[in-house]
Amino acid sequence: MLRDLVLRIWWDDAETPAVEVPLGDFFCNGFGARALVTSVPIVVAPTGGMNCYFPMPFRRNTRIELGNEHPGRVDGIYYQVDYTVGDELSDDTATFHAQWRRSNGTRRLGEDHVLLGGVSGAGSYVGSYVGVTALERYWWGEGEVKFYLDDDQEYPSQCSTGLEDYAGGAWAFQDELRRDPPPNPITFSAPYCGYPYYSATDHTEASPFATPTAQSHGLYRWHLPDPVIFTSRIRVTLQQIGAWDHGLFERNDDLSTVAYWYQSGSTDQNVRQPLPARELRRPR
Repeated sequence: MLRDLVLRIWWDDAETPAVEVPLGDFFCNGFGARALVTSVPIVVAPTGGMNCYFPMPFRRNTRIELGNEHPGRVDGIYYQVDYTVGDELSDDTATFHAQWRRSNGTRRLGEDHVLLGGVSGAGSYVGSYVGVTALERYWWGEGEVKFYLDDDQEYPSQCSTGLEDYAGGAWAFQDELRRDPPPNPITFSAPYCGYPYYSATDHTEASPFATPTAQSHGLYRWHLPDPVIFTSRIRVTLQQIGAWDHGLFERNDDLSTVAYWYQSGSTDQNVRQPLPARELRRPR
């Protein structure tokens, strides 16, 4: 159900929503399952309390909508929106945006997953949520998060050392460095980074590269003390790189991501990535 409910927000008479994200993923709860999150802008508390503290300025009006694409009944939703009135905002005040994207194991090897692209204007990138379902064997998290800012295209302006490092962890989030028995991942949630979700279930797809179990991982990183500033455009991508005893190798996993950012100007000037249909959003 958390993938079937879609949060959409419009600012100041825009025709396209600035926020269009499945409800669970917006709150760092992908995979249709709840995980506790204790961070600065997002808090998911027992049992099912989902809280957002991103400032969301607007000049004239806003529309906040929760769309129901679930085939069954949704028995209960309650909400609270806190706001102030009367403050004058300049024309270049940046507004809040969030967008969901998925690479469902269908990209070509060596082709990066795109968290965000097609943005025109000035602004700041303030966070990422990444959900990974490993569709191949071995370690999945060597891919770099790359930020291409303004006129930079061939090489990224900023680059991480690997996905678990980007989320503030190290050494695959393991409880200790050992081979036998296999180490266990440790989930954690912190103010600006976290790995709140891990699950291993039976893998039902016949694939020579499939792991014995389909392992799913959810992690986040907030760029609030260190926003990624851009003046004209931004593109954010994630490599799909793995590692094992014989070295690094290209992967093709199931990635679902949310990009969070602020930008000045109209939302309508962006090249919008359509939200996939409900059937294409279903978690593995």
